[in-house]
Amino acid sequence: MENNVNNTISLSEQEQVRRDKLKKMVDEGKNPYEKTEYDVTAHSTDIIENFEECEGKEFSVAGRMMSRRIMGKASFMHLSDREGEIQVYVKRDDVGEEDYTSFKKDFDIGDIVGVRGVAFKTNSGEVSIHATHIEMLSKSLRPLPEKFKGLKDVDAKYRHREVDLIMNADVRKTFITRSKIIDFLRNYLNGRGYLEVDTPILQTLEIGASARPFITHHNTLDIDMVLRIETELYLKRLIVGGFEKVYEVGRIFRNEGMDTKHNPEFTSIELYEAYTDFKGMMDLVEDMMKKLVVAVCGTTKINYQGKEIDLGHWERLTMKEAVKKYSGVDFDEIKSDEEAIAIAKEKHVELPEIPTKGAILAEFFDAFVEENLIQPTFIYEYPVENSPLAKRKPDDPMFTERFEYFINATEYGNAFSELNDPIDQRERFEKQVADRKMLDPTSNAQVDYDYVMALEHGMPPTGGLGFGVDRLVMLLTDSASIRDVLLFPTMKPLANDRGFEVEEDAE
Repeated sequence: MENNVNNTISLSEQEQVRRDKLKKMVDEGKNPYEKTEYDVTAHSTDIIENFEECEGKEFSVAGRMMSRRIMGKASFMHLSDREGEIQVYVKRDDVGEEDYTSFKKDFDIGDIVGVRGVAFKTNSGEVSIHATHIEMLSKSLRPLPEKFKGLKDVDAKYRHREVDLIMNADVRKTFITRSKIIDFLRNYLNGRGYLEVDTPILQTLEIGASARPFITHHNTLDIDMVLRIETELYLKRLIVGGFEKVYEVGRIFRNEGMDTKHNPEFTSIELYEAYTDFKGMMDLVEDMMKKLVVAVCGTTKINYQGKEIDLGHWERLTMKEAVKKYSGVDFDEIKSDEEAIAIAKEKHVELPEIPTKGAILAEFFDAFVEENLIQPTFIYEYPVENSPLAKRKPDDPMFTERFEYFINATEYGNAFSELNDPIDQRERFEKQVADRKMLDPTSNAQVDYDYVMALEHGMPPTGGLGFGVDRLVMLLTDSASIRDVLLFPTMKPLANDRGFEVEEDAE
């Protein structure tokens, strides 16, 4: 058998030993990679949790050998499958001398193994399988890391998530919970009459929003394209088209910084509902979050990074009310941009690049308010300067019908009464693009006139909401970093990545 390993990479002693074992098996006509299927009739927890029904019955199980104790004519091993681990008792007289010798000499920790046998309990009371047949289904050519020493390299855990999943049941649980969260959200929205849709990821237009896109090139059309930074505009075009409730679970891409809360690609859910407004979206969020946390955690009160958070109780504050509460500055008393600039300097608040009263209010919020929003809080009525897609308040057009919601000093979602006036929308888009190009003359930002044209056909009053799935999973799994809830977070490639370091005597 040809060795596909790059010969320029030196093998450790353990890796070479495993390859030698594999060659021996191949030479004997027992190539484990030729196995095409194995009839699995039960998983570990099926047998353990239902032992009274399973005792004395024969089952076929398969998984990874995680430990082994060889004791002459009989041995024990632990087999890990998708549900957990189960002990296997392997006796020479029951599996046959040839298979037992192979089990002792050819098998290694980490190999994928198939076992057929009878469920029983050992003298110590551990539910086990008494093997009558055992075979190797795949050879592991790399040793697994030592349980406690080999998984300390956090970067290696993210780069080689498959190994992290093998070694850590808690990590597997996190991603099972992630799947349950997304499943719940889909079922919740479907149950309210929303239609799930898919919109383009590759787009022809770099819009004027502040997020920086990834740019690629389409060879056949000979045009630059961008990966989407949101799903909003296409979804609202569907509202124009007559779908009254739509949502999308989608990947979003932003060519920006990385930290514990940000990854260049992430998952969001955006939804739009005709004939409601931002208050309707606020009610939806509160109801959805309360039901979600009970479904996933069993209670509305959770602990996140040492803090107790009650998702059963939500506070609602306008941005001006929140700024007054936490900074003492009442923006209702500030009458001009100049007054706002003066109070910002007095309070040592950083001025925005375009220092209007509304933009400065948002800076006050960042400086004084956000860090205090530990318990669930809706902040609504945002200034029009940073809300180009939201309807203005009828009684105060300097502010919009928009909210964001915060938990543990982190923004979790964003919602509007969607702007459906095409003339106002065109003006805001054009100003947004002009401001972007003033700050960055090299920007390729453009107005999405196709979306404006869609609005000109008429869009009903609509409420819209977008929220990040990854941060929500972080919250409900008590995970400190977004990388902990992404199976394969973005990582800078290493020139010579050898994976997890394994001590030569680890086995």
